Amino acid sequence: MPSVVDICNEAMHLLGADTITSLTENSKEARYCNSSYDDKRDAVLRAHPWNIAVTRAALARDATAPAFGFSSQFTLPTNPYCLRVLSFWNKSVDSEVSAYDSQISFKIEGRKVMTNEDECKITYIGRVIDTEQYDSLLVSAIACRIAADGAYHLTGSMNVAQQMQALYETRLREARGIDAMEGTPDKIIADDFVNIRL
Repeated sequence: MPSVVDICNEAMHLLGADTITSLTENSKEARYCNSSYDDKRDAVLRAHPWNIAVTRAALARDATAPAFGFSSQFTLPTNPYCLRVLSFWNKSVDSEVSAYDSQISFKIEGRKVMTNEDECKITYIGRVIDTEQYDSLLVSAIACRIAADGAYHLTGSMNVAQQMQALYETRLREARGIDAMEGTPDKIIADDFVNIRL
């Protein structure tokens, strides 16, 4: 499976730039990868509920309540680090129904979940740093994001930057599509608004 250096070198290959042997070597390409890899990886992970990154957690209620507006707050997980909350579950939601139909009012403010519920069970995108868990399409999407964001800095060409951005968007769509086909989709329960429209 690819390492971080392998993923960065795939990006460098797309740009026609020099490849690297480590993130700490003294080259423009290595310095760029070393300073930007984590942010680019997290951005791609946040862009879709990847199967490898979706995590469930029951959070402990904070001792201190919000100043106003909600009765409870919960601190977002750090192991793995929460990159994006996908849904909030309660007793009215079963495993076959999309959690977005639970009708629970909640807000994410900073690293807190604000709600009027006494319990907080969430699904979320966790930060996955182990590249051995990535499939080839996710690796390609991350490499393309690195190439797209660093294209102008590394090549000085706006045309190359535009080409890399288009390639990233194409690879991301492909990776999302394949990833979404794995597993049984959630059932969506139509609400009154949907029923009236139908």
